[in-house]
Amino acid sequence: MTNQPQPVLERAGAPHVRRFQEQRWLIDNIIRANGIDWDQPRSLYLSGPCGIEASADFAGIRERVKKMADIGPAFEAVAQRREAKGRAAEADEALQTARENYFMAAIHWGAAQWPYDENGETNIAYNQKKRECYQKYAALADHRVEAVWIPFHDKALHAWFHLPPDYRSGRIPAVIAIPGMDSLKEISVALYGDRWLNRGIAVLAVDGPGQYEARMVGIPVSMENWMATGPALVDWLAARPEIDPDRIGIHGLSFGTFFGTIAAASEPRIRACAAMSTCLEPGHHTIFEEASPTFKKRFMYMSGFTDEAKFDQFRQSLTWEGHADKIRCPYLCVVGEHDELSPLTHAEQLVAALKGPKRLVIYQESRHSVGNVPAANLGPFPPILAADWMAARLSGKPLVSERWHVGSNGEIRKTAY
Repeated sequence: MTNQPQPVLERAGAPHVRRFQEQRWLIDNIIRANGIDWDQPRSLYLSGPCGIEASADFAGIRERVKKMADIGPAFEAVAQRREAKGRAAEADEALQTARENYFMAAIHWGAAQWPYDENGETNIAYNQKKRECYQKYAALADHRVEAVWIPFHDKALHAWFHLPPDYRSGRIPAVIAIPGMDSLKEISVALYGDRWLNRGIAVLAVDGPGQYEARMVGIPVSMENWMATGPALVDWLAARPEIDPDRIGIHGLSFGTFFGTIAAASEPRIRACAAMSTCLEPGHHTIFEEASPTFKKRFMYMSGFTDEAKFDQFRQSLTWEGHADKIRCPYLCVVGEHDELSPLTHAEQLVAALKGPKRLVIYQESRHSVGNVPAANLGPFPPILAADWMAARLSGKPLVSERWHVGSNGEIRKTAY
């Protein structure tokens, strides 16, 4: 096991984003009017892995958050309460209850980190609490959960390695789970009933370059770093006695779709790549210049920039062009018809550039976060569609290259590439 690197305290401060500074009053008014989910269904995707008991937590947070400054403290208060309940349950030897509360506490501590776009004392303290609570959950989990540090240049990437509850022996498939810009690896595997583990697939849930713990230990976003990520993760998985090195896939969510695509293009041992809620626009103008300025501020932190002009030059390097055509494994691309962060045309262009078998699935009326529209309720449920697709690919089933359009009535219109 690689030595655990420690978070690096930085004094440069948060990134300077002109629109964020000029529009802060507007962001606060939008939050007051629309709540914590003003830009993304944040409370939904954080709540989902926790199960039904967390619903009241998130309902209370939605009531409390009236401006951006409320977000960190609101999640911190709930995290403290859940952690205390976990400790009390553990003392009473109610270990299942302790497990559940430690898991929920870890998610809340991680969510509390989101507004802090710098490696300051608060962010580092929340990160430590997140790790402590998740480690306590891992010790009590209903399946094997292992904290791992994967060698990466002169540092290491942190990940959680999960094996299915019924795993006993032999080599099984694995999926590398890459979270989005605003999400964290701890939500990649659900507390109970996880879609990957239920299908007999192990999960390596990782914070890649620029994401949460990677950024905290000094590994920022860059094309070079993400090109090196695929080989590093596959090397680690291939060395595990539980994993079949010929059945490793990768799944990216939101900005993780871009990261996962670059990783897959750089590592031919990845046998399948799934991308959902895509961020595939070369240079990413729309998300950084037309969407909420919180996205740009967050990503500047992830890439190690405080100067906006320098970041604007850097972001032009963030493109799948010249990389996607190297991907030969099956590729799934699940997108919203009206994606406001990365217009549909960019997903269509990437899929057209792929040389291997591919499937583009478009959900009618959906925005960036695919779901919460009739097409996703009446048609294939997007996360399950991706899990079934990945399981089929890792079991060796062939893929017919097709474009699917899931209509608002749930019907699928298929056309061949």
